Order: sequence, then structure tokens, then C-alpha cells
Amino acid sequence: MRAVAKELEVELLDFEGASCCGTVVLKSIDEPSWLALSGRNIALAEKRGHDIVTPCNGCFGSLKDTAHILNHDEAVRKTTNKTLMALGLKFTGRAKIRHFVEVLYDMRNEIKGRIVKPLTGLRIAFHPGCHLLRPSTVAGFDDPELPHKVDELLELTGARSIPWGLKLRCCGSPLLIASEAVASSVLKEKMISAREAGASCVVTNCPACHTQFDVQVLGLKDEGGQPLELPALFVTQVLGLAMGLEPDSLGLQLNRVSLDPIRDVLGI
Repeated sequence: MRAVAKELEVELLDFEGASCCGTVVLKSIDEPSWLALSGRNIALAEKRGHDIVTPCNGCFGSLKDTAHILNHDEAVRKTTNKTLMALGLKFTGRAKIRHFVEVLYDMRNEIKGRIVKPLTGLRIAFHPGCHLLRPSTVAGFDDPELPHKVDELLELTGARSIPWGLKLRCCGSPLLIASEAVASSVLKEKMISAREAGASCVVTNCPACHTQFDVQVLGLKDEGGQPLELPALFVTQVLGLAMGLEPDSLGLQLNRVSLDPIRDVLGI
């Protein structure tokens, strides 16, 4: 994200003093604490006159959901602000919460003009992830809208974002805390769907989802004993490569699933 932002001349300010966003896991255990934790981050950004941009679906969903609740429920907003008052903060609803892919889509014309290494032949199974989209009344757009926008971004590189049956299905990551077996079963179905669609890689815009596709998938096999691993990339890694950025600046050396099957297409 940092490398691509720098190439596009987007200034990213580190969010000094920010804490964990709260996550959907905390929401299910203690909603008032989740609202206070997530609300604190939003209030801190508002105090500095900043909006919030995140590369993580979970953070996006948690912050966006908190802002929605506090903007629409006066009683909850008063209770949360009473907690925040002890920190010298107050939620006002001024800060916008955006995912980095939204920023990238707004800059699609600039990105198109910077493509120098077309990724022709790359067949991408793009996985948008749950918390970028749902609930649509909170995220602010219909389910199909944003995935199509990211598909459009990815195809600026010359790659093809292919249709696949389980594209909008959960990757299983949130289930790891409860049952690794169930999380692996969900991931297995996703990988079979991507393989059957003819994908040469899986692309995500979420670190938690990426962990499923790049770590939890290691050693995963179908019923016939065939490996289900596919190279897993971030949206920003795909865009960065097509813009001619160095692989190491995009963290490709940290990817766990081997990129060997697509190295020639990626030009690395």
C-alpha cells in the first residue's frame, strides 16, 4: 500500500495513537467496549481533522459499523461519548471511513496511465471479502458494486478478473477462533471454486483473508489428494507490479505460497 501510494503521489499519514479497531470478534463479546474502542479511533481522527483510510476489511467494517451506529442511535452515542470524555475526545460523525481500494478506484485514470508492465495472461480470482460489503446499508453500496470496481482496477493491468461461483462467499478467516477445521472446510470450497474457474491466482484486499489464502491453505488438498494452493496476492501487489515497482518494495518476498507458477506472467 505504501509503495503504490507513493507512486501515485498519495500522502499517507500514520495514525499516531490509534489502537485496535475493535474487530467483529470483540463486538460479539462486549458491544459497548467495542463501540468505545472503535469510537475512540474515529474521534481521534476527527479531533485532528482527518478522515480514515484502511487497507483492512475488518478494520473498515468495524469502524464503518461503529460510525453508523453512533450516527443513528442518539442514546448509544451519548453513552459512548461519556466514556470518550475521560480521554478528552468526542465522536461527532465528521470523519469519513474509506477502504484503500476506494481511493485507488477514484484514481483509476492515473493508474491506467502508469501501467508499464501489462500482466497479460494472468487470470485472477478476486475475493472481495465479507466486511468490505456487508451489511450494504452500512458499507454504503450494494454488494455487487464495489467488487466490480475492483475488477475494473485489476483489469487495468491487462490481467483478467474471472467470474467464479464462490466469489462472494466468506473465506473462513473469522471462524479460525472457533474452529480451524470449519475454517479450513470453508476455504477448501473457495479454492476448489477458484481452480474450477481456471484461476491462476487469488487476489484479496484484506490481510485476514490473505492469511487464509497464503498461510492456512498450505498443505490443503481436495478429496482426491490434489493440492489446492494458488499464488495469493494483494490488489496493491498486482497494481504495483504492473506499474513497474520492484517486487521487494511490494513485499512479494514475504508471500508464503510459491509464486513460481505465475512468475513469467508477473515478470519477476
